[in-house]
Amino acid sequence: MMSKLTSWISIFIAIVCLSCNSEKKQEQTLSIAKVPDTSATNTNYVSNQKPLASSVLIKLPVGAVKPNGWLKEMMKRQADGLMGNLGEISAWLQEKDNAWLAEDGKGSWGWEEVPYWLKGYGNTAYILGDEKMIAETEKWIEAAIASQREDGNFGPERLGEDGIQDFWANMIMLYCLQSYYEYSGDDRVIDLMTNYFKFQNNVPDDEFLSGSHYWQKVRGGDNLHSVVWLYNRTGDEFLLELMEKIHRNTSNWSKRDNSIGDIHNWKETRDNMDYPGWYSNLIDWHNVNVAQAFREPAQYYQLSHDEKDLQATYDNFKIVREHFGQVPGGMYGADENARPGYDDPRQGIETCGVVEQMNSNENLLRITGDTFWADHTEEVAFNTFPATMMPDMKSLRYITSPNMVLNDDQNHRPGIMNDGPFLMMNPFSSRCCQHNHGQGWPYMVENLWMATPDNGLAAVIYGPSTVSAKVADGQEVEISTETHYPFEQAIKFSISTSEKGTAFPLYFRIPSWAQEASVNINGTKTETAPEAGKYVKIDRNWQNGDVVTLDLPKKLEMKKWENNHNSVSVNYGPLSFSLKIGEEYTKKQSDETAVWDSKWQEGADTKKWPSYEIHPTTNWNYGLVLEDDVTNSFTIEEKDWPENDFPFTPETAPIVLKAKAKQIPQWTIDQYGLAGELQESPVKSSEETETVELIPMGAARLRISSFPVIGEGENANEWKQTE
Repeated sequence: MMSKLTSWISIFIAIVCLSCNSEKKQEQTLSIAKVPDTSATNTNYVSNQKPLASSVLIKLPVGAVKPNGWLKEMMKRQADGLMGNLGEISAWLQEKDNAWLAEDGKGSWGWEEVPYWLKGYGNTAYILGDEKMIAETEKWIEAAIASQREDGNFGPERLGEDGIQDFWANMIMLYCLQSYYEYSGDDRVIDLMTNYFKFQNNVPDDEFLSGSHYWQKVRGGDNLHSVVWLYNRTGDEFLLELMEKIHRNTSNWSKRDNSIGDIHNWKETRDNMDYPGWYSNLIDWHNVNVAQAFREPAQYYQLSHDEKDLQATYDNFKIVREHFGQVPGGMYGADENARPGYDDPRQGIETCGVVEQMNSNENLLRITGDTFWADHTEEVAFNTFPATMMPDMKSLRYITSPNMVLNDDQNHRPGIMNDGPFLMMNPFSSRCCQHNHGQGWPYMVENLWMATPDNGLAAVIYGPSTVSAKVADGQEVEISTETHYPFEQAIKFSISTSEKGTAFPLYFRIPSWAQEASVNINGTKTETAPEAGKYVKIDRNWQNGDVVTLDLPKKLEMKKWENNHNSVSVNYGPLSFSLKIGEEYTKKQSDETAVWDSKWQEGADTKKWPSYEIHPTTNWNYGLVLEDDVTNSFTIEEKDWPENDFPFTPETAPIVLKAKAKQIPQWTIDQYGLAGELQESPVKSSEETETVELIPMGAARLRISSFPVIGEGENANEWKQTE
């Protein structure tokens, strides 16, 4: 009798379990979304308050996302490298006579260098939980808070000859204060910013973001960013008035200014060519200004709700790349200032410009939800950014180019629009990039995951990490991302929740290049096919131990740069590839090769911080020999993952492409010490066909990334371009 009862109980339990499983399956919905749903308002994290446009994605507090794997290795090297030790060697960061440490704001050292450095240093400290770095960060934060004066102004006293204040450096320090507040919850930050913005609101328009201080007028969008941040936490209506004031006094990035081309009083022309009409189509051509300030109209759009403002930012992005961005790696060839006629891939970008572009993209991703900005962040971060620095991250280049075959301590002007040894790896390359480069990796880590208005989470940029966040009605979840992305196509997300499970929507960005992506939940492939350039939204009651696997198959693609001599670049998923060139490093004394505005602290041991020239030891002047179907022109070799978790060197790159190529004897280093300009493809060569190796662009500190195409006869360049 007992045996029969036990059997019936077992059958009943099985039926109940099947019913439960069926209900769980019915609870799950999977859909495709262009952007996350903004009809609701997130109750766990601060987002845009009315009348601002609804936040599409919401930044999590600093420290909510922790890096793992190669991303953690990048941040550790940076902490142990130049950024982490700059406070001990840079005169601009010394405590003695530093205006940032003085309550009266006076001192010999007191402009952008301290907050530039603190943006990356402080956020790295919070993310890594490094107590020594946190203590150092708080020393500068405490001084900034203590510097606030009765009228609400704070920071170093910096006035021009016309008596007008320079607000630029304070804009950067506001970023640092916001991060500190996210980390600590210290309400003194709210008080300081409130009083400071009241002070700014009382400054007459003709004295605000104007006068002889060029940078503040062009970069007023950074000031606007912080006012929006504070408004969302206090709702003070005077901040809406200040937003309008900042916008109308910032250089008009929404409208083309035909006079702005003279702002640098440039005298150079090329081949006696007058500056063309399109050169007035962007408000400014300084590379960092473009990367940093092109987003201002989209920031103002949050208040104006005018789609024309939003479109202006997209237009700004497009204009600079139409004329100077016909190159791989996501950036553009501006050197310091873009010049008509200088658009070859041997022109480069400041390291400052690289990290500011990433920051702009991350801001725009939150404002718009557009996956384009995430795709572009990855393009820059994986291909251009790693090669700007030595692998130990103890020195960096001022200028990095897609085609760069020699780095020495010589002056390459006018080939490069700078006077100085700006191509070599130098801890004192230029004081802006020297102090500003540290923000790139921590800011990207913070933005790997974002909250959504419907109390969910979105994986928007991919890399090994762990996010701890609140979802639904405040329940905490943890999601671990296991991957070697961008070097592999599988991304595994392991979800930890309460024992009862947690119902919330989870979004996954599908990159625009991933045309055949798939999603698996607990080993079962979902029926809904993901769409490239959109999000997969999975809304279900997530259980502890659930696993989502995102598969992003990579394909070889060839990009043809028709407006840059029909050159080509090779892509494999988010990675672009460069010719592998033998690299010989020659150590130099940094204090002998530093430029005029590099200042060492007294007593700093310069021998611990050498500079390096990099010379090629192998041929570099190759054009690719392509078959009709270019995907058959390459062989993909995958190697073991590096034990040191650092994939960005020629020796440790886990993916190598083999290609057929011929040397082009007439393509040589020119009179400026740069790779000669590209010839129009197809290029004839009577040299023997060779097999060459291509490595990820970010691993190549010397590289050819835009290739000529070898061909003979009229139809030589009629190869198929994959899209």
